[in-house]
Amino acid sequence: MGTVTIPLVTRSVGAEVFLTGQTLFEGGAGIALHTHNCPESVTILEGDAIVEIDGTEHHVTRFDTTYVPAGMPHRFRNASATEPMRILWIYATVDATRTIVETGVTARVDAEHHKAAAHRD
Repeated sequence: MGTVTIPLVTRSVGAEVFLTGQTLFEGGAGIALHTHNCPESVTILEGDAIVEIDGTEHHVTRFDTTYVPAGMPHRFRNASATEPMRILWIYATVDATRTIVETGVTARVDAEHHKAAAHRD
């Protein structure tokens, strides 16, 4: 898959207002174009990324921070083919969802975290 998600502040630790976590991208890895039902902020913690927001690509690097409004199509990909890239993400609700633009499939973000955690064990 090329990415590993690490939940940080979630409903399981008592969060009632927002979700946070990290995603580690292997070299060349990216995620599909998607939207959320709430605003999202992402900070690059390590490496360089290409973020596409509403059809426009931006090069972002360590400590650069993005803001994506609810419903805005976006995606992140590692700008390096070999070096890792890590992001910190914050969703403005514990009930955040992700809808894949290509398929229209919607899933709760925290449900994805349970799957990611299961793959790491």
